[in-house]
Amino acid sequence: MSRKQQLLKRHRRNKRIGLLIALIVLIALGVLVAWWLPLVLALIGWVAHEAWFADHLFYSPKDDYQYSFPPFTPQPKVHLNGEQLRLDEGVMLVDDATLILAVKVKSSFLGRFFDPRVELAGGTHPDAQTFERGVNGLRYLNLSGQAQALSQGQLRLRGRFCRVSGEPVLWALEQPDYRQQRVMVIAPHADDAELAAYGLYSQAKDAWIVTLTAGEIEAEHYQQMGLNKVEAARLKGRLRAWDSLAVPRWAGVPQEHCVQLGYFCLQLAAMQAAPNQPVGSREADLSDTRLFRQLNPFALPGDADGAPTWNNLLADLRDVLSRARPDVIVLPHPTLDPHPDHICAQEAVLEALRSLDYQPTLLGYANHLHDNDRWPMGDSGQGIALPPTFDAALAMQPLCLPLSIDLQRDKAMALGMMHDLQPPAPFKRRLRRLFQRLLAGRRPSVYGENEFFRKAVRRQELFWVLKQSEAGATGSHRGEV
Repeated sequence: MSRKQQLLKRHRRNKRIGLLIALIVLIALGVLVAWWLPLVLALIGWVAHEAWFADHLFYSPKDDYQYSFPPFTPQPKVHLNGEQLRLDEGVMLVDDATLILAVKVKSSFLGRFFDPRVELAGGTHPDAQTFERGVNGLRYLNLSGQAQALSQGQLRLRGRFCRVSGEPVLWALEQPDYRQQRVMVIAPHADDAELAAYGLYSQAKDAWIVTLTAGEIEAEHYQQMGLNKVEAARLKGRLRAWDSLAVPRWAGVPQEHCVQLGYFCLQLAAMQAAPNQPVGSREADLSDTRLFRQLNPFALPGDADGAPTWNNLLADLRDVLSRARPDVIVLPHPTLDPHPDHICAQEAVLEALRSLDYQPTLLGYANHLHDNDRWPMGDSGQGIALPPTFDAALAMQPLCLPLSIDLQRDKAMALGMMHDLQPPAPFKRRLRRLFQRLLAGRRPSVYGENEFFRKAVRRQELFWVLKQSEAGATGSHRGEV
């Protein structure tokens, strides 16, 4: 069982215990006071839960985030005078550096009901970065793109439903412009490349998109058309395979640089456990990957027999890596992103690279988190503060890529073309969002209903520079539960 599954299991167990206690109290009130009172209180309690307590947050908002950055990372001296963030005299910053500021953020009373945020004002690129309700701990603001305002003494930090305090600490991480290099994005599923790295790959000098699975499971939406479970899964897989090849063309990626390997969703771990053993689809009644590989621009080793094995996956990856010889590989982060297919995807790439004669730069991304399902918190178009992490022994090197508003819109349109993000949300989720909008002030994304439009269409894309030794370490970033 993955760490996130363990956290969900514990969360649900605690919720069931809480519901049982609440039920006992309501029954007692109905007996002692009035029969109708429990019904009214239950309705009020349910609405309050949906508005304020439905987030999956598996740590206390009072916990300090704990980061360590690479040794010798420059730390320009800064001071917080009221709202003004001021550099020491004579200190200048590089415009395209990734700037991370550690500050103490404490929510106000209203910050327990409305999302607290820190507004970055005074420069030409105003921003806001949002944190957990009830936050009271060390947090890491992303000041990338604010170098000019900070250097000129114009940048101000304004707390909304929160207060910023303490002596701030700033890190300035310089990095090469990876957009000028040959970039390959590894996507475990169609849409992972766009969610994580559309801004990067759409601006890259040369880009490749390699998608590992067809993403055919959970096809209930297509069963509503009258298809049975197998037919719906096959249709969904064909559509998502098409998405993985066609949508990157919107960003100018050549057709011959888009590859779909066609393995089956949530089966990579089983393949890895028995490398020679074929592992078929959970729902599509298939043990042949070639149905989802028909539109590839060239033949791959796995096309010989279509067997969904780990060894075929490695052979396919070695073939594509040898053809492209990317300078930069963008792949799931080994400890931040807990999705089992994402973990196996990065492990497969590392295993394939060991047999090749060159070592590209590795950039990690996180489309999912262990501890906080809403991260990045806040609205579409806002900046991305660093995610929760609690292991100061693990040095991490963030890399931030700015996205113009035009590029954000293009990214949103790319996500809108993805069939998996198009079905409407279930009624309960839409009702929850209505309560959150009315009572908690949360705004829906203007780009689409799916939660990934809010999370992924931001003024930045955030990556992590990885060493291969670090990328191979898939242990939890917070310890086993």
